[in-house]
This record gives sequence, C-alpha cells and structure tokens, in this order.
Amino acid sequence: MKPFVRHTLLRQRARLHELDALLCAPDVVDDIARFRALSREHADASALIEVFDRYLQREADLATAQEWLRDADMADMARDEIALCEQDMAALDADLQQRLVPRDPDDDRNAFVEIRAGTGGDESALFAGDLARMYTRFAERQGWRVEVVSASPSDLGGYKEVVLRIEGEGAFGLLRFESGGHRVQRVPATETQGRIHTSAATVAVMPEPDEAQAIQLNPADLRIDTFRASGAGGQHINKTDSAVRVTHLPTGITAECQDGRSQHSNKAKALQVLAARLQEKDRSERAAKEAATRKGLIGSGDRSDRIRTYNFPQGRLTDHRINLTLYKLLAVMEGELDDVIHALRVARGAELLAELEQAAR
Repeated sequence: MKPFVRHTLLRQRARLHELDALLCAPDVVDDIARFRALSREHADASALIEVFDRYLQREADLATAQEWLRDADMADMARDEIALCEQDMAALDADLQQRLVPRDPDDDRNAFVEIRAGTGGDESALFAGDLARMYTRFAERQGWRVEVVSASPSDLGGYKEVVLRIEGEGAFGLLRFESGGHRVQRVPATETQGRIHTSAATVAVMPEPDEAQAIQLNPADLRIDTFRASGAGGQHINKTDSAVRVTHLPTGITAECQDGRSQHSNKAKALQVLAARLQEKDRSERAAKEAATRKGLIGSGDRSDRIRTYNFPQGRLTDHRINLTLYKLLAVMEGELDDVIHALRVARGAELLAELEQAAR
C-alpha cells in the first residue's frame, strides 16, 4: 500500500471518531440538515474503515506467516498462507483506492446517450445502430430503463443520429467514459467483394440535469418548431405535427423529440435534452481550462477523440486510452461492457489519486 493511501486512511479513521462524537452533540441532533449530512459522511467513512481493518488484519496475518517460515515443519503451510494474504491484500488495496477517489455528484444521475454516424456513409449509420443496441443491452443487464428521445433513421437501417435516455441509479457514472469517437473495422453488409471498411460514429454521454440545479432557460432565447415525426408510427404520426425541435439561439445548440404522441411531452423532453447539452458545454469548457496544461488519461471526452476500435475480423476491441485489448467483441456488442468500464474506472481512479498525492506534497 502506498504511504499516501495509508496516511489518508488513518486520517479517515480519526475523522470517524470525530463524527461519532459530533452525532451525539445536542446542537447537531437539533439541526436536521446537518445531522443528515454528517450521518451520510459517517456511513461512508464506516464502510471505508471496515475495508481498511480487513486489510490490516491480512497484513498482520502475512507477518505471522512469514515467521512460520523459520519452522521447517510449517514452511509449506506458511508459503500457502503468504500467497493467499498477498492476493487478499492486493484486492483490498485496489478496493480502498477506488473508495478514496472523490465522487462526482453527477455519477448517480440518469444519462442521455447521443450517438451520431460519422465517416463511412450507410455503414457508419449501421454502426451507430449497433452502438445504440449495445448500450440498450448493457442498460437492461443493469436493470435500467431505456427510452428513445429522438431518432433519425438511415435508409438501410441504423441511425444518422439517436438520443437515448437511460434511467437508473449510477447510469452516468458507468457510461461517462463512453464519450468520444468509436471506430469500426468490418466487411459491410453492402460490400460485394469482401473488403474490410473502416467507419466511425461519435458518442456523447451527458448527465440528466437535476431540476433544482438545471440551467435556467430564458424563453426569449428559445425558438420552438413543430414538425411531423419521421419513420414508422402509424396514421397518428403522419397526421399531426407532434415532434418538437428547440433551438437555443445564443449558442445555436438544438434538441428535438419525436418519440411521444403528445406535443407537450415532446417539448418537455426536448427542453430536458437541451438543458443537458448546455450543461455539458459548460462542464467541458471548465474542464478544458482546468486541464489546459495536461492531457487526461481518459481523454477529454471530445467527440473528435478516437477512443475505441471495434475490429470484427479479429473479434477484437481496443480502448486506446488505456491500451486495453479484449478478444470478446461479440459479447461486448451484446452489452457485456463490464470489463471495459471497470478498467476505465480503475485507470481514472489511479490518475485522480496520483493528483491528490501530488497536491498533498
């Protein structure tokens, strides 16, 4: 365990004792808001220290096993115990480092996933459709709800653009690293000579704004257009202008919704997506200023970044940000993103911890 991590955990233990005393203080008990905040902090610190205590116990077990090595009759058992202790300590250390990473308050929010076809024509649109299906399958595996907010289908299938709303605890926190450029290498369905083509699509993942903290939209800054929804939908869609497009005039950012039959509900959803896009624009600008002197491990999330390649002939997925290669592409396309997302979160956590360590020096 790194000295910085151990020192931080010892400070957290001291803070836990302090919280025990504070939660018994009359002035805190009488202040409901403060009592709840301290109770949440106490619960988080207790869970952290519980893992730390398990680590310290295995550390003590390791020291005992190393002493057993001096006894020839116990040497074999000691070596087995040492290997087991080291294995347990490595897992607990990794868990503790993840728990120490500062949490983004947006991580628990629902997410909007915007997928756009890029270079590659019809094949790019088909790939965008495959990505939408991949994220939908992943969401279903998590028990989340997926809703198509808006979609622009292509002639041969797939999407020119599609926006999904994914509702579930921690949706944004798990999907946030999907933002960027996704590249596919495969033989398109339209290819008659069996040649491999390279196409691309872009993904942007945005947290659904908290209504209490969402950017306030000035009605004077908005232009609202209604139009008939495209694609399948029956006679009702063909006869009514239920689809809504909202344009934020100062920035030119637009959002539209054509999923519902009610113009009112479509307008509400479009405004929600617009607020998320404006909030993401503000977040990206602030992040760019804060990270102007360095390039983040996970990437800026800019859509021009090529973050991942899906190579179908080799069954290979490569995430270029962390040099991760997996030969389970078909499973990933069926929504088994867990290994990829876990690796990205671990890498990001290590980077953030390194920054905290640097700042503490």
